[in-house]
Amino acid sequence: MRWLELLDRVRAGLMVRTDSRLITPGEVFAAMPAAGDKRDGFIADAVSRGAEFVVAEGPVARDILGGAALIERPDATEALGELAKAYFKTGQAVMKIIGVTGTNGKTTTSYLIEHILTSAGLKVGLLGTVAYRWPGFSLDASLTTPGCWQLHELFANMEKSDVDVAVMEASSHALDQNRVAGLEFDAAVLTNVTQDHLDYHGDMETYFRAKSRLFHDCPRPDKRCVLNWDDPYGRRLLADTHPSLGYGLTDAPLGDTTLAGTILSCTGKGLHLRMSYKGKTWELDSPLVGAHNAQNLLAAQAACLSLGLSCKEVRRLAEFKGVPGRLERVDNERGLAVFVDYAHTPDALVNVQKTLRALDFQRLITVFGCGGNRDRTKRPLMARAVAEYADVAVLTSDNPRFEDPSAIMDDARPGLSQGGREIEIVEDPDRYRALCEAVALMREGDVLLVAGKGHETYQQVGGKKLPFSDVEAVRRAIREVLG
Repeated sequence: MRWLELLDRVRAGLMVRTDSRLITPGEVFAAMPAAGDKRDGFIADAVSRGAEFVVAEGPVARDILGGAALIERPDATEALGELAKAYFKTGQAVMKIIGVTGTNGKTTTSYLIEHILTSAGLKVGLLGTVAYRWPGFSLDASLTTPGCWQLHELFANMEKSDVDVAVMEASSHALDQNRVAGLEFDAAVLTNVTQDHLDYHGDMETYFRAKSRLFHDCPRPDKRCVLNWDDPYGRRLLADTHPSLGYGLTDAPLGDTTLAGTILSCTGKGLHLRMSYKGKTWELDSPLVGAHNAQNLLAAQAACLSLGLSCKEVRRLAEFKGVPGRLERVDNERGLAVFVDYAHTPDALVNVQKTLRALDFQRLITVFGCGGNRDRTKRPLMARAVAEYADVAVLTSDNPRFEDPSAIMDDARPGLSQGGREIEIVEDPDRYRALCEAVALMREGDVLLVAGKGHETYQQVGGKKLPFSDVEAVRRAIREVLG
């Protein structure tokens, strides 16, 4: 069978699987390159379960294929995207798609975009780190960016629900693995690129190239690229993507392709910004705090302006109160200043601590840990970031996964002596005990930052996800420690 004929069969309802264990007789098995040297074993398993067609890169031995028909494709991930597009009819959707990528700020920027579009009367879907949702449907997120087949299924269901615009976070892993294959973006947004996931990508240039795929490799050459000119990687993309819209807080040539922002004030009460775009100027008050949120506010406005919304419509951001786990204030009976934030990279820790430092608290107490089975090189960098800004550093575990929490802390510890300041250091591998110790150290005028897990409601220990919410845990700690 030829490729186009198979697409027609899939379009008519023939099921495609990437997990050989789920194959039922007559279906298509798409062999993904991530399987490596196990690929042929998975193909054999799929055939034994009745797969009629096998889609794969390169040849497959006849004795493995049995009676199944082989369709070779140069890129199996692209092939899966085409198959998903055919099965779910996503190529026929009228819904617009906005992709948001970057090391930090993806979730906040996505929520901000959702708020603007919803305020403008549009029906919006959101896929990201916290949840996959649209009006009438919500599912807790398992990955920042779902797999290719699930993405197309989610978008097809959004289309059936008459969603006007879908906003999705695109992680570097997802872009590198081409999980977005077959999707057509109307706009793509870059927040920033700083060190993260080098355990996977190897180096910053490879990491950047993965992010760049959203702008260079995805379909629709006419999609609008929304890029942060304050970020050096954003400036690189601005130089070679068209059409593009740059945004930023630093000086840049004004014109139709730039949204220039100025911070008029940045206090504990929020931000006051001035924007200029296409000869128009407007101001915005937001309860969000910090220069990093000024960037997020600009990114969201630029994305919506690129889709044709007006300056008046983007000013509705003044009503946006914040994102769960992103500098989230934890209300408590004692009235303590406690914030929970998802910061889990050196750059993010610097940004969130600088933000709280600007609010003139007496002392900053930072609770943090480093994820297990992730980039080890950033662990001392995270500790150093805490040592540079906190008065008290509380080192604990985050999601240890399959590593020993104490060994993770050993990797981070050297950074605590590199901040150039004398700080108090507390260590406890048990995250709840560490929170109790941090609460016990609080004095009047102090602020407590609990960093790393943000919105998460679990802690990954070994192969288990144990219930654990930083917000609920710190409230419990306040009750138990202070009565």
